Amino acid sequence: MQFTAPQFKDNAARALADSQLQKALTNVERGFINKRAAAAAALPEFEALRDRGRDIKDHTLAHLDLYLEAYETKVTEAGGHVHWAESAEDARAIVLDICGRVGAKTVTKGKSMITEEINLNDFLADHDIEPVETDLGEYIIQLRGEHPSHIIAPAVHLNKEQVEADFRRVHTHLAADRDLTAAETLLSEARHVLRKRYFDADIGITGANFLIAETGTSVIVTNEGNGDLTQSLPRVHIVMASIEKLVPTLEDCSQILRLLARSATGQDISTYTTFSTGPRRADDPDGPEEYHVILLDNGRTAMLGSDFQDMLRCIRCGACMNHCPIYHAVGGHAYGSVYPGPMGAVLTPSLFGVDQSGHLPNASTFCGRCESVCPMRIPLPKMMRHWREREFERHLNPATTRYGLGLWAFVARRPKLYRLATGLGARLLNVIGGARGRISALPLAGGWTKYRDLPAPESRTFAQQWAARQKTGH
Repeated sequence: MQFTAPQFKDNAARALADSQLQKALTNVERGFINKRAAAAAALPEFEALRDRGRDIKDHTLAHLDLYLEAYETKVTEAGGHVHWAESAEDARAIVLDICGRVGAKTVTKGKSMITEEINLNDFLADHDIEPVETDLGEYIIQLRGEHPSHIIAPAVHLNKEQVEADFRRVHTHLAADRDLTAAETLLSEARHVLRKRYFDADIGITGANFLIAETGTSVIVTNEGNGDLTQSLPRVHIVMASIEKLVPTLEDCSQILRLLARSATGQDISTYTTFSTGPRRADDPDGPEEYHVILLDNGRTAMLGSDFQDMLRCIRCGACMNHCPIYHAVGGHAYGSVYPGPMGAVLTPSLFGVDQSGHLPNASTFCGRCESVCPMRIPLPKMMRHWREREFERHLNPATTRYGLGLWAFVARRPKLYRLATGLGARLLNVIGGARGRISALPLAGGWTKYRDLPAPESRTFAQQWAARQKTGH
């Protein structure tokens, strides 16, 4: 995918002006928020599970080196192979080496944000290997040459009329009078086309929601059968996962699974939860002949022990973006990276640098909804604030912003001056607001008043009103 996080402001402006996108984004609020709330309310121990999930991941991250070694040992014992990739380039090279060794020409893929992160599809195509996305949403956006706009609903930015037009454009076998107006007919058409691709594929690539150190197992959670077909029909199964996907035991995995679907889609559990451990054994009726796991770092170890380590607890449920008013306004593509929304505003600067993605942690109201619904209790607003601090320290903000914050800090550290300045400012703005109680234009605040009025403050500050109440005893 093309990385456009530095152009976030321009991306957001285009998104706000896109009427079709704005209509599609209403599905995020309708489709996720109430379902998540109902699923959480129906499980009395939901909050206790959030605490337990946080503790499991914190423990794993504190001993990640030991669990990674244990996981590798178990995968090897089961007949699989573990490959270590420090960077995206390393991971792509490993995939290409496996493809070349088995003579692969077609690769089927389950939904995987890691493969999006390393831009695997374009890389494979450049080496004459055809990647075929099998998740319905991923398949649709592959036809359009786009990247996901949401980590669990990749095509949430589209409507069914757009999907129908893309199917008719690409599926040249379709009769002109074939009815594709219903969602079910679109699904049937995609299933018909993809079925043959499963059998043609030489290699199947999936992501992993969890990796279990106790057994060497990879776990995928889906609502479509494509993941199972992708990993069981080809001769070779490659699991692509980042190192923080580890959990110690099957029991730990089962506890976090109770949080995942409820937080993501409001289901008690997803339709498919598939555990894979190694290649086909002698008495297995199906499965791959080879099983490979590529463990990707790509900046994760640098986050360990830092202000951003808590981000490594993320289980990619999407709840933060489902509840984020900024995501609701501009959608996922505006973020210009694989990871949109609040989690992307923290993770993208961690992976690609705050100099390239500093706009993202600034695209937040700090309302706290993301943290309140995160199943792993990740303090997303706090970490976005840390990135803002890093941006300020490195003088990456516009000069006007730095000087403005510097002036505010100078005044705020001097209580008498602060009270004098805010008192005068409040009275002045109250006068400007007049009887209307709002200000339609204000120097140095054009970014606000260009789109909305600024409410005029009361003539006295909170501190002044509090002092007056203390004197009167009321």
